[in-house]
Amino acid sequence: MKTLLTLFSEERNQLQTDIDKIISVEQVVKLVQNRLDNFERIYISELNVAQVRLASFFLDTLRQSIATLAAANFPQVAPTEQKQIINQTTKFSPNRLILKLLKGLIYIGILGSLFSLTKISPFAWMAILLTSVLLGLEVVLQLDKDNQENNSSELLKLPQPILRVDSKVLLDNLADALNTIDLAVARVKEENKNEDDRSIEELPELLNFIQRLMGASKLDKPEMTIALTKLLPQILMEQGIFAQIYRPNEPDSDREYFDFEPSIDPDSKDYVTITPALLKGDRLLRRGRVIEPASTPITENNK
Repeated sequence: MKTLLTLFSEERNQLQTDIDKIISVEQVVKLVQNRLDNFERIYISELNVAQVRLASFFLDTLRQSIATLAAANFPQVAPTEQKQIINQTTKFSPNRLILKLLKGLIYIGILGSLFSLTKISPFAWMAILLTSVLLGLEVVLQLDKDNQENNSSELLKLPQPILRVDSKVLLDNLADALNTIDLAVARVKEENKNEDDRSIEELPELLNFIQRLMGASKLDKPEMTIALTKLLPQILMEQGIFAQIYRPNEPDSDREYFDFEPSIDPDSKDYVTITPALLKGDRLLRRGRVIEPASTPITENNK
C-alpha cells in the first residue's frame, strides 16, 4: 500500500514546477488542494473504516490550513486616494507664482541700480557679477525642485509588488504533515491488528463463561445453561461487539449483514433470526442467518 508521503514524493518535482509558474496565491492554494484530493482517493481505497475516517479528518484540516495562504496579500492603494496624492504634489499654488514675480522684480531692480553705479565706481561690475551668479543659482534650484516633484508623481504610479509563494518551503511543510497523517493511520491499523490477534486466554470474561457453561452441561442442568447464555451480550459488549437481530420494519436492520433462507412452512409470515450478526463498530465480524417467509411480502421486496 502506498502512503501519502510516497504519493506526494512521486509528484513533488512536477508540483514544484507548477507552483513556480503561478503568480496568484489563490491559484497555488487551488492547485495544492486538488493534488491532495487525488492523493486521498488513492490512499483510502485500501484502508478500513476507522482509518478512512481518521485520514479524511486530517486531510480536511490540512486543506483548510493551506487555504489560509490566500489571506496574505499586499495592501492596494485605492484609486481615489492615489489620485488625491498625485493632485497634491502637482497642484500649482498662486502664492508661489506671486513670490517668484517679486523675486524677479527685486533682482531686476538691484541689477538696474548696479548698472547706474558703473559710471561712478568701477567696483560696481563685481557686484553685478555676484548678483548674476545668485540669480543663476536660484533658477537652477527651482528647476531641480520641479524635477523632484515630477519624479514623485511618477513613483506613485508604479505597480504594486507581486507576492510569490516559496514552493520549496511550502512543499517541505506539506511533506511533514502528510508523514504525520501516515503515522497516525498506521498506528490505528496496528492497534486493530493487535486486538484481532489476541488469543482466548487474554479474554478472561469469555474464558470464565466457557468454564461455567461446561460445568452446567456436566451437571445436566438446562435451566442453568439458559441462564448463562443471557450473559453473552454483556460479555460481547465489553469487547466492543454487539449482536444484531434482523427486524424488517426497522431502518437500522441491514439485509447485507444476513444470509436468508426460505421457510418450509408456507403459512409462516414472520422473519426468524437463527444466528444474529456480530458487528464491531461499522465492521461486520460474522454474518447472521435468517429464515424468511416462503412468500415475501411486496412491501419488503420494494425496499
